[in-house]
Amino acid sequence: MAVKEVSDASFQEEVLQSQTPVLVDFWASWCGPCRAIAPVVEEIATEWDGKIKVLKMNVDENPNTPGQLGIRSIPTLKIFSGGAEKSQIVGALSKEQLEGFIKENI
Repeated sequence: MAVKEVSDASFQEEVLQSQTPVLVDFWASWCGPCRAIAPVVEEIATEWDGKIKVLKMNVDENPNTPGQLGIRSIPTLKIFSGGAEKSQIVGALSKEQLEGFIKENI
């Protein structure tokens, strides 16, 4: 499954009402570390398909949700489950680090 974009308008439905855990990558096009981890996030979306939904939110195009969630640095990756935030991690990660983060939180 490819990584899907989520917006301020669709966040409630796509993330908070999801029946499966959701990993959201908060990013921006000008952010070097965000671009660096994009292939890792894509791999995770494919390999974890059916176990976790992987979404991306552009913080420049969708300022409301990141502001409400207190996001101050990007990339920030958050895991949501059952309509609530479970955990977050900030910064560029290796695939192994991201998989470990997911395994600890779903």
